[in-house]
Amino acid sequence: MEFVLKAVIAGSVVSFASWLAGRNPALAGFLVALPISTAILLPMVYADSGSFTQTIAVARSVALAVPITLLFFVPFVLAERLGLGFWLAYPLAFVCLAGGFMVHRALLNLLPGSGPV
Repeated sequence: MEFVLKAVIAGSVVSFASWLAGRNPALAGFLVALPISTAILLPMVYADSGSFTQTIAVARSVALAVPITLLFFVPFVLAERLGLGFWLAYPLAFVCLAGGFMVHRALLNLLPGSGPV
């Protein structure tokens, strides 16, 4: 039941942002750029684990990941210049994101107190 509640909360946030995008794309983009999912996730991590140390580790990972995940948008930013259509830019975005994840893991291993990931 707890999982279902979490899924409903997270799904509601995504659904709201999707609905808002049709009415006010600028506001929807701004809201999605905020760490809304992190604001939902951190109390859930703390409630599940009871460990503030675990919560800090997740927050540290998110803080490092946010700028790296912007790599997802590189194919879209370059789409016109490179002559990419949506269905080519979209999978390339995930390739960029996978590369960013590898960088993220490497950087987390370098941070003091992070330990191996």
